[in-house]
Amino acid sequence: MRIDGGCHCGNIRYELDWPGALASITTRVCNCSFCVKHGGNWTSHRDAALSAMLLDAAQVSKYRFGTETADFFICVRCGGVPFVTCTIGGHAFAVVNANTFEGVDVAALKRAPASFDGESTAARLERRARHWIPRVEIR
Repeated sequence: MRIDGGCHCGNIRYELDWPGALASITTRVCNCSFCVKHGGNWTSHRDAALSAMLLDAAQVSKYRFGTETADFFICVRCGGVPFVTCTIGGHAFAVVNANTFEGVDVAALKRAPASFDGESTAARLERRARHWIPRVEIR
């Protein structure tokens, strides 16, 4: 199933190739201060693929905090945060903010609270390599 999405103004766009039906999507609502303030409602699947396009890359900021192991792609114009990437062993992985899906009733998706407090950097990278989207293209 293909899901289109992006930031509010459309400067950051993506196509998410999801391997199942909409009902199979579970999102993780992170309790960190960044995700709370930016509406982080993250989803990923090992068999998914993300193809993203930055229309004006100069208007995209990459923000890192905490362990500085992930890049949050933030549109400078509208403040939207459609996806996050992490490079592990030279390979990019990603999670997508379901709140940036277009044409999808996000309220109908399964939501689960998430807290990564106390997780070591090594454990965090191992979790991402196991669960995040492994096919990522950003143009």
